[in-house]
Amino acid sequence: MIVFDSHSDLWIDILRKNRIGEKDVFKTRYLKAFQDGEVIGGIFVIWVDPPFTAYPVERSKDVIRNMAKELNNNTDIMRLIRNYDDIEKSLKDKKMPIMMGIEGMNFMEESVDYLDVLYLMGARHAMLTWNEENIYATGSRGNKNRGLTEKGIEVVKRMEKLGMIIDVSHANEKTFWDIVDNTTGPIIASHSNVRRLCDTVRNLTDEQCKVIANRNGVIGMNSYDEFVSKDKAKKNLDGLIDHIDYLQKLIGIDHICFGFDFMNYLNSPPGEDESVIGLEDVSQTQNIINAMRRRGYLENDIEKVAYKNIFRVIKDVLD
Repeated sequence: MIVFDSHSDLWIDILRKNRIGEKDVFKTRYLKAFQDGEVIGGIFVIWVDPPFTAYPVERSKDVIRNMAKELNNNTDIMRLIRNYDDIEKSLKDKKMPIMMGIEGMNFMEESVDYLDVLYLMGARHAMLTWNEENIYATGSRGNKNRGLTEKGIEVVKRMEKLGMIIDVSHANEKTFWDIVDNTTGPIIASHSNVRRLCDTVRNLTDEQCKVIANRNGVIGMNSYDEFVSKDKAKKNLDGLIDHIDYLQKLIGIDHICFGFDFMNYLNSPPGEDESVIGLEDVSQTQNIINAMRRRGYLENDIEKVAYKNIFRVIKDVLD
């Protein structure tokens, strides 16, 4: 079954490999893995990784340059999508629909107008923060009493006007509710799980989940084991599907998708930052599809989680 991944840090890994002299990284390193996992595309984000968060502007330029080169070198297998029709064209032409996303706006400094530049380049998705506080908003590790700033309010209103997907993953709770109060359309949490099952600030409360569903948005199931369970025995596929079960009962199957956040792209030391057992990288994506079948999910509902729900949001926001 085809899958669309609503959160991938692939660009940062490609940048690192380019820096050590590797060429044509996607085709040589990852194309077969995507094919094996039947992952046909996704939201691939511009993200400034630590320790470069201290000087994000130059790092973001490196990420964008490498992203552009990779997309230009792979026009035979990839298409940068700017609207929903581009997805349909990509599937018809057997090309991967890739959405340019933004994970944290610290590299924009104080220029809200830079959002228009990114939109013109093809960006159709953004989170205002990663985990940090910046001049727009407050991430999950920031001051719990600080949320959106005036510039942040300006940004989310501009995103809605342009037709960009607003993503609340990584936002702290005050930022989340400030976004809700200053927008009217669908919002997503591209790679967050359920806090009731795994108590971490990166996961969502029941109230947050209900608001996302009421806005006709989606929540992307994250494979990072620290967001799946505090119990080592549940850091596996079944533990992740427990989050799907919980959300299906709480808000319905129409508001769940996959945002795997695969950890192998981050080049972390062994034992740190790992995805759940059985879903360690993109090549294993069909494992979660088969595990959902074993759990008793109907094919139509699995298709909704795999790609139909996020496609609906893309169509609603971009068109």
